[in-house]
Amino acid sequence: MAGLSALVAVILYLEAVRLSRSRGHWPWYRSVLWTVGVAACLAGVVGPLAERGHTSFPAHMVSHLVMGMLGPVALVLSAPITLALRTLDVVWARRLVKVLASAPLGFVAHPVTAATLSLSGLWILYSTSLFSATHENVAVHAAVHVHILVSAYLFTAAIIGVDPNRHRLNVGYRAVVLVLFMAGHRILAKRIFAHPPVGVPVDEAQQGAMVMYYGGDILDVIVIVILCYQWHSGRPARLLSPTRLTRG
Repeated sequence: MAGLSALVAVILYLEAVRLSRSRGHWPWYRSVLWTVGVAACLAGVVGPLAERGHTSFPAHMVSHLVMGMLGPVALVLSAPITLALRTLDVVWARRLVKVLASAPLGFVAHPVTAATLSLSGLWILYSTSLFSATHENVAVHAAVHVHILVSAYLFTAAIIGVDPNRHRLNVGYRAVVLVLFMAGHRILAKRIFAHPPVGVPVDEAQQGAMVMYYGGDILDVIVIVILCYQWHSGRPARLLSPTRLTRG
């Protein structure tokens, strides 16, 4: 099911690119980023890495970084909302803009809210019996993965999003939230090192914690570089009318 959903997501994106050609060129690298992002998210739930993650905590943590950090970064940079606005007719595009500008979405997509949803979810997962429950209940396993992916996407979009966003805050505010989020992520890794999750052997917990700590640092640096580039270049721009979205 996950594999089919991933295939459909890639096909829909590429078809949207084809349909939007009349509105101008769409950068090829955004299509590559979307494909990489979908593949990274898929790797966290099916395939060798995901299977290994059921029996190895370090492998689980690698899949967490791939699906919960690398995947969302690639998906956000592929600008799916911008592509949708280019592809949809004016009526549907205006409806989408209305949803994007709504107060509820603005609250959920706020950097602080998104960071809280993402980080608190990880703390609950690794500090309670929830982690062991994911191996015993398929529904819990699926729900946890959905939460990790959605909250990570919202947080990444709030910090380095390139899609139109009327709620986007200034770069200084986003930088502060990012630094605090990184600190919370590192503290969680240290806690896992000292206090393994329920059912995880001490040696595996320590290896997994180091993967989370140092691997998270690598991906955090990527996000910082992107944020600094956006700050230096003055991007992303303010929300545009759907009829003016002719460039990626």
